[in-house]
Amino acid sequence: MQGKKDCQEKLFASFQLSERIPKDNFYRRLKGAIDLDFLYPLTKGYYGGSGQKSIDPVVFFKLCLVGYLENLISDRQLIAHCSLRLDILYFIGYDIDEELPWHSTISRTRQLYPDSVFEEVFTRVLAMCVDAGMVSGHTQAIDSAPVKANASMDTLELKVPQEDLDEHLRKVRALSSVDREIPHRKSKEDRSDKGQRKVTAGEKELAAIKGRNKRWAKGQACAEPVEVTGDRAQGTRVASTPATRPITALRTPMRVSASSPERPEN
Repeated sequence: MQGKKDCQEKLFASFQLSERIPKDNFYRRLKGAIDLDFLYPLTKGYYGGSGQKSIDPVVFFKLCLVGYLENLISDRQLIAHCSLRLDILYFIGYDIDEELPWHSTISRTRQLYPDSVFEEVFTRVLAMCVDAGMVSGHTQAIDSAPVKANASMDTLELKVPQEDLDEHLRKVRALSSVDREIPHRKSKEDRSDKGQRKVTAGEKELAAIKGRNKRWAKGQACAEPVEVTGDRAQGTRVASTPATRPITALRTPMRVSASSPERPEN
């Protein structure tokens, strides 16, 4: 005969969490192996004498341990995961009808304790697990990265600086204005021919350069002195027309072909 299960929640139910957790469950064994009552005197100095009660330090560190064992780095996910696991509720001391701490409470409590408290808790819990036989010690896990070996004593060589400190400082100062008069190294040999070392220009190009220089000088002469009040000092008001710098002859090798078209005059 085919059966059919009708699900209807009861208003009152008789339920005991400890009876639902198997005897060989990991968190049941862990709860009996570790005793975290030493946390109360250890963390008492970080709380005040009045106000609303905080989360139990034992519950907080048990939640941190669960997050490590379950590989949960988010406090929201940690609380949501614990609310679905009967064995974890039994481990942290909460019943199925009790509300778990808020995730923000876990974050604030974590910021309350210094690193020394976490180190001492880790050391004591590890020692308790070893004494209870939960840690055998025959396997070691090392987080490593492949690096080329360079630890042979036969391949060690004495490294001596190629130059002394004064020579190194002189090279550094050669880049500044202090040693510009004494160049640190000679320039490379100039392999350009005589034609490449000369700059040629047509008459119209020279006339255009002279015209731009005259306009620039005229713009500088038209600058009006103004008086600025306040914290600023006196300044000059430059003409609104954009001025260009006078063009001077450069030593950079240029080569202008005689057959190139002449530039139009500005």
